[in-house]
Amino acid sequence: MRTISKNTLLTRSLKISISALLLLLIFAFVPQEDEWKAPGSALKKKNPVEANESSLIAGKKLYTKECFSCHGRKGRGDGPNSATLDKIPGDLTSSKVQDQTDGELFWKITQGKKPMPSTKLTLTNNQRWEVVNYIRTLKKKKK
Repeated sequence: MRTISKNTLLTRSLKISISALLLLLIFAFVPQEDEWKAPGSALKKKNPVEANESSLIAGKKLYTKECFSCHGRKGRGDGPNSATLDKIPGDLTSSKVQDQTDGELFWKITQGKKPMPSTKLTLTNNQRWEVVNYIRTLKKKKK
């Protein structure tokens, strides 16, 4: 039977400790996917545009022009350009999106976050609210 010296055990323990430390350091510097949160002021912002037929028609038209290529026809993040992006577009039908307030969605549509462009200069406030109203129609139906 072979005996292991204290020196060998210490060397082995040291190697394991250094390896564990290196792994921790590596993971500490790997960018983590951060959740996209709107500021608190956006949560309370109320939608001034009624979700009536004309607003929904306008919202759908704007969605088709501004959002369809990445988010897709039904808002699932499967648009024709989605495969070319570094990040998968959000599924607008999901509860993660639909559970957000209108103000949060308005803020995100306004600000954008790469690869999603800001609409601050391309859509009016009213148009962005119409897009929010249309996004609400994409909610998954409960089975």
